[in-house]
Amino acid sequence: MRKFLAVLALAGLSTTTLAADLLDTVQARGTLKIATEGTYPPFSFKDKQQQLTGFDVEIGREIARRLKVKPEFVQSEWSGMLAGLQAGKYDIALNQVSVTPQRQQIFDFSVPYTISSAQLVVRKNETRVFRSLDDLKGKKLGVGQGSNYADMAKKVDGVEVKTYPGAPEYLQDLATGRIDAALNDSLMIPFSIKESRLPVKAGAPVGDLTTMAVPFARGNPKFKTAVDAALNGMKKDGTFRTLSVKWFGIDVSKAPAHKK
Repeated sequence: MRKFLAVLALAGLSTTTLAADLLDTVQARGTLKIATEGTYPPFSFKDKQQQLTGFDVEIGREIARRLKVKPEFVQSEWSGMLAGLQAGKYDIALNQVSVTPQRQQIFDFSVPYTISSAQLVVRKNETRVFRSLDDLKGKKLGVGQGSNYADMAKKVDGVEVKTYPGAPEYLQDLATGRIDAALNDSLMIPFSIKESRLPVKAGAPVGDLTTMAVPFARGNPKFKTAVDAALNGMKKDGTFRTLSVKWFGIDVSKAPAHKK
């Protein structure tokens, strides 16, 4: 009798373990909880009708559709987004999250879906030549709070790094001369400059190429397979390219031409 009960207990444990995969949880709930900033154009932001839109938002909706659930977006400031993901407040984060060794110790990631590089922004009338972060030693550099670019800049001795909530704030300070340059994602910069209507321009690309992917809690192989299949399916049937060209004019799953 004890042996029979032990077998039942093991069977129950096995069932619980299988049911714990995030894919089962998401499909049982009927929604995919997606964290995004909502203030990070052109990836996620509010349009004139105050509706959430942007490249990552559309990618999230398409992933949810292919998982046969509804998307449920949760707006979160970038500085606390990954902590919220780790705490289980949402299932995935879609906010151009770069894949780093440190993050891979905490999260699993989907296949990469965008590739970009860090790039400087300078004033339109800038006569000094900044080809690298080393050229900014003794200068003030604006970056987004909690971003990879903030970490990247802080590793260069002699650069005075100033952090901001987002691009509008540091572009304003750049235009007025409070900082000497800014640093952000090469995909975001053209859109931000266009929207700001400030006398600033894209500068030199710096650093290595960065791949962005979808992070989620570790130990969910079925969920990873499903998300990867959704992204790969989008690339195969042309959906990804259509959305990419809509927002950027290029296929952002391929390396920028100047960094190949």
